[in-house]
Amino acid sequence: MANIKSAKKRILTNAKRAARNKAIRSEVRTSVKKVDAAIAAGDKNAAQEALRNLQGVMGRATAKGVYKKNNNARKISRMAVAVNKIGQ
Repeated sequence: MANIKSAKKRILTNAKRAARNKAIRSEVRTSVKKVDAAIAAGDKNAAQEALRNLQGVMGRATAKGVYKKNNNARKISRMAVAVNKIGQ
């Protein structure tokens, strides 16, 4: 355990941020699984709705600094291509 006051505060702050980031990442992974499940089922409407939801979740995660902007764009783009391929 740290002895210096600023180091103690940093430990607490890091723990809070790690917990927040973990919750946000979990929400993103859940949304991705919902899109993947809809794609696997071949349900285009459900997949589009899940993709819309994923875009919002990923946008919030990016705004909070959990994911980088290009990472977000790449994941959303790949999901959109997969959703658009349904029923072709």
